[in-house]
Parts: sequence; C-alpha cells; structure tokens
Amino acid sequence: MNRTLPAALYTATQVRELDRRAIENHGVPGYSLMTCAGQAAFDRLRERWPEARRIGVLCGPGNNGGDGYVIARLARAAGLGCWVLEAGDPARLKGDAARARADWVQAGGTPFSGAAPWPEADVLVDALLGTGLDRAVEGALGGLIDAINASGLPVLAVDIPSGLHADTGAVLGRAVRAAVTVSLIGLKTGLFTGEGPACCGEVVFDPLDVPEAVYRDLPPAATRLDAACIQRLGLRARSAHKGHFGHVLVVGGDRGMPGAVRLAGEAAARSGAGLVSVATHPDHAPLLPLARPELMVHGVATPADLSPLLARATVLAVGPGLGQGDWGRALLGRLLETGLPLVLDADALNLLAQEGARRDDWVLTPHPGEAARLLGRDTASVQADRLAAAREIQARYGGVCVLKGAGTVIRDAEGTAICTGGNPGMASGGMGDVLTGIIAGLLAQGLSTVLAARLGVCAHAEAADRAARAGERGLLASDLLTELRGVVNP
Repeated sequence: MNRTLPAALYTATQVRELDRRAIENHGVPGYSLMTCAGQAAFDRLRERWPEARRIGVLCGPGNNGGDGYVIARLARAAGLGCWVLEAGDPARLKGDAARARADWVQAGGTPFSGAAPWPEADVLVDALLGTGLDRAVEGALGGLIDAINASGLPVLAVDIPSGLHADTGAVLGRAVRAAVTVSLIGLKTGLFTGEGPACCGEVVFDPLDVPEAVYRDLPPAATRLDAACIQRLGLRARSAHKGHFGHVLVVGGDRGMPGAVRLAGEAAARSGAGLVSVATHPDHAPLLPLARPELMVHGVATPADLSPLLARATVLAVGPGLGQGDWGRALLGRLLETGLPLVLDADALNLLAQEGARRDDWVLTPHPGEAARLLGRDTASVQADRLAAAREIQARYGGVCVLKGAGTVIRDAEGTAICTGGNPGMASGGMGDVLTGIIAGLLAQGLSTVLAARLGVCAHAEAADRAARAGERGLLASDLLTELRGVVNP
C-alpha cells in the first residue's frame, strides 16, 4: 500500500477502463483484484485501529459490496468479531461479488439486514456504493448512510465514501464521513476537491499489483499537487541581484481597504520578487510604508497616474481591495491595455465578469462566488462540478484559472491540477490577497503562468499548514507571511 500518493488522478470511467485492461488485456482475474482490494482495506484497518476487536461491514449490491465480503471473511479468519449488514437483495449479486459473498458464507458468515441499532462494533466498513454513483442517494441506502454518520464510530471507506461523486467531489444527497479511504487501482479526482476531503479523511492508495502497462496511453484526468512540487524553485545563483527577480506592481485598495494591497504586496516580496510597488488610493498611501517599508507605495487618483509605475513593472497583481466603483473600474481598464502579465483577483474578477475579455498571459484566481459571476450562474452549480467550472472559465477567458476552495483546481489550456494542501483555517479574510501576491511574485521571477499558478497555490497551502500547527481556528492571512519565506526556500 502506497504511503506516498501518486500524482495521477482519474475519473471513474477511466478507472473502470484500467480495471478492464487488467482483466482482459493482462489476464488478471477479476476475483483476484477483488481479493486484493479486500486485503488492502483490511490491512489498513488493522494498522489504523490495532485495538479493534469488533468490525461492522455494510455491503452494497455491487462490486464495492464484494470487497466488503472479502474484508468480513478476512476479519473472521483473524479471530475478530464481525457482522455484515446486507443492503439490497443478495440474490441480485453477480459475478465476483456473488463469489465473494459465497466464500464468506462458506467461512461461517451469517448476514443480516435492517436499520440501526446494529450489533456493537469498534470500526465500521463502508462498502455500500462504489464509483459509479451519479444520482442522489435516497431510501434505504440513504438511511444507512445517515446511520453510519450518526453512529459516532470510525469508518473505513472502500475505494470511495458512499454518496460522494467520484469525479466532482460533490455529495449526492448525503455521503459517508470516513476517517480513512482506501482508494484502489487509480486515485479519483473527486477525493481531493469539493466535499471530497471532508468525506474521505486520510486517503491511502493501493494499485492492487496491476501491471504498469495497464496505465500506458491513458492520460490522467488531472494531476495531484502537494508541497513537494515547490522543490522546483531550486536555489538562486550566488551572483543574483534584485533586477533578476522582477518588479511586481500591486493595484488596489480603494478607500477603507488598504489591508488587501498590503497583504498582496508583502506576499509578493516574501515569495522572492526583486521589487514590489503598490498603487493604491491616495487617502491611505502614506500609511502602508509604515507597516512594511520595503513596499514602494504610490497614491493614484486617475489612470494617468499609473503610467510611470507601469513603465517599471514586469508583472501586475490587480484586484485586492479594488472595489467596483468608478476609481477601480477606470484603473482596471488602463491595466488591461498593457502587455504585462497579470494576476487578477477579487473585484478585478467581478469587473471582468461585467466587461468580458480574454488573454493568454494572465492568471485568474476566483473563489466559487466570483467563478459563478464569471460564468453567469449560481455558486452551487460551480461547487457541484469544480473541475468543469474551472475548465469553462479557462476556455472563456484564457490564461490560467485558479478556482480556490477545498482542493483548489488549477486549469490551463493543457490540463488540470488539484492542490491537496491547505486546511479549514484558511476560511478567513485576506487569504486570497496573499495568494495573489505569491503568484505574482513567482511570475516576476520568470516562471510561466502555469508554473507560477501551480507552485503559488501549493506554497500558499503549505504556508497555511505550517501556520496552522498552532491551531486552525483564528488563523490569519498575515500568519502565512511569516511562514512563506521558509516555504519558498526548499
């Protein structure tokens, strides 16, 4: 079983294709795969809960249930107390799942069916529904999921928590909240974005000894990113000077919103930009250097005031605190006329949704609400399929789309990546401003828009994870700035 998760992420259809290839093209018996799946899940259960003596297994009417019967048989063979609740008519089981049930019964297993209360258990195994689910869970199966979640017991999910959409990470009516999910053959995209991280708990992976050739010529649906990718930043030349690392111009901070541009500017500097200037409203321009003297702050009242600043800048970060009034709208119009690469966030995105434009040299960083405005629809539909929403934004507006949230999705013209770092403490004001600055700072150092977006998202998440060691609740965006320097110097 792999402790280091692979980078490749697949859709449910792709994983079924991998399964088919293993069986039909490489002669791996389907029942052998099912037996290996049950063994992998049982081994992880014993490792995670070594003191458990009573196991409850909930088996559904398909192959996921077949994996559950294998687990139950192994538990009995290990001398553990084990009961199996069968959801649906076992007579409708087919193929390998039917064989797994028969082997379990032959080993002395006795099934039962019915609602809670169930016999006592130390751990529950969710083997109800697999990756083929595409509609809301209702009726008896929905009741079983509710009972699992209400039990207060730790849950191990086989392949995917029941009720979670394998491709999108959306909850289909209701979903099991597992402590551990053992993903098999191929990691599914939905485990890592949307509600996936909340439902899956710890994700572990087992390829079930499927031959490497099975994976050839099947490009994954997405790439999984974590803090390890930041290693690509490498070391600086000993002869380097500030002119080698670009000049970021952060534009925003209308009246009453100076903090946003300060966060973005400092994040750009902490990410390694050689120089950082801030163009903000004249009312509070004199105050920002008092907090961070390294920032060169300029009050701009009109678009014309930007001209000397644009002559020196190499990258623009636009939107933090910009507002949607006449001041912000006029500045954004001037900035879009330049040929400089841009990172757009916050009200720059809201204005873009109203005006429309397309460029290949920008990074758009919407949260789900801003993404919904860019697409002219509601936030719920964005969250229902985050990968599709990011893909549509990129297709419509160009460049790179960074759809923020649990399992941030980074979409460019060539493909999709999902960042698996970060934590719930990041649900606080100013986090997006810091991300904008980080990506702009990396762009200024010569990274492509794709690489700056991917590494910037991961650096942002890793800084937040380090800062959250003191606790997630109460985490501030500025707490990331103290961690960021260590993150970008791997």
